[in-house]
Amino acid sequence: MLFSYSAIDKDGHERSGTIEAPSQEIAVGALQRRELIISSIKSSEKSSFLEMDLPFFNKVSNKDVVILSRQIATLFEAQVSALRVFRLLAAEVDNKQLGTVLSTVGDDLQGGISISKALSRHPKVFTQFYVNMVHAGEESGKLSETFVYLADYLDRSYEVVSKAENALIYPAFVIAVFFAVMGLMLTLVIPKISAVLVDSGQPIPFYTGVIIGLSNFLIHYGFILIIALIGLGFYIWQLQKTENGKLLLDRIKLSVPYVGDLYNKLYLSRIADNFATMLLSGISVVEAIDITSSVVGNAAFEKVLSAVALDVKAGSPISAALDKHPEIPGIMVAMTRVGEETGELGKILSTLAKFYNREVTNAVDTLVGLIEPIMIVLLGLGVGILLTAVLMPIYNLAGSI
Repeated sequence: MLFSYSAIDKDGHERSGTIEAPSQEIAVGALQRRELIISSIKSSEKSSFLEMDLPFFNKVSNKDVVILSRQIATLFEAQVSALRVFRLLAAEVDNKQLGTVLSTVGDDLQGGISISKALSRHPKVFTQFYVNMVHAGEESGKLSETFVYLADYLDRSYEVVSKAENALIYPAFVIAVFFAVMGLMLTLVIPKISAVLVDSGQPIPFYTGVIIGLSNFLIHYGFILIIALIGLGFYIWQLQKTENGKLLLDRIKLSVPYVGDLYNKLYLSRIADNFATMLLSGISVVEAIDITSSVVGNAAFEKVLSAVALDVKAGSPISAALDKHPEIPGIMVAMTRVGEETGELGKILSTLAKFYNREVTNAVDTLVGLIEPIMIVLLGLGVGILLTAVLMPIYNLAGSI
């Protein structure tokens, strides 16, 4: 983008002109490095609606970070300098926001800031786990190996999470379509048929009366139901913003039959994988637990890991600290104890992470296998009950004529 600016140089003279930069933030940084005091800066380009910087569409996804990490790892293994790596990737990435972030990181590196410090300035893209891993790589002098670790870890994490999420999209879509179709039937079709049945003067069966009553309720009071659902959604949205509310909702999510078991295994896989990756990269045990608690993604497990970190700081073995919490299964406690006794905790946890990754995959396949026949049966029952309640009286009416 092209920006017009007005500024004052170090001698007190007014300066004005234009500068090309991916964003206003980068343009300001470039001008400040020229020892200019900026008085005003604005874009001199007119953008169409399609060219507008819309945060929703330019959001940096987990997939973007996975691909980026693999590219950084490849370039570092090829002995490309850090500054050139980020300059190259900033020009190549498709995501505009990510390109802006990488350009800013490149500017920070050119200014003498470390890679981990530059990345930490963008917490919405690079998590605390990511930044600490890079920092450990800088400290140990194994930065290229660290980015390979990160790329492999993010690949595994993305694959497991996306598989679990995709498994839940299908049933959610089918349920939504089912209720939409049933709603249209009850509000548009049933009223016309019920009018014929009522006008016929024949006694209406109980189950047909229930369907007609439900139809009348949706027609006359459906807006109340919609308002109630919107209110419930807003309440849940506000509730998850509070610490206690998020903890409550996350515990409810873990207690749902089948789905809760899937999420439990997913979070345990993430804990073991995060912990193992950081330990193998040279990060201390306490710091690894603290970071894992902040990136696990579930308030219930975050609370558990925070308590474990406090116990470990007080001198307790990790396995003994984990054993105090029922959320942590016995196999994880036992394998952690073996890792502590053998001095191979990182490798043991890496093996445990692979085990839970397989468990998540198997749980997803089982859940999908159960959902499909259950959905077919429930949809068939719903449609069958609706049609029977409507068609049977019509059939009796036709037979009496």
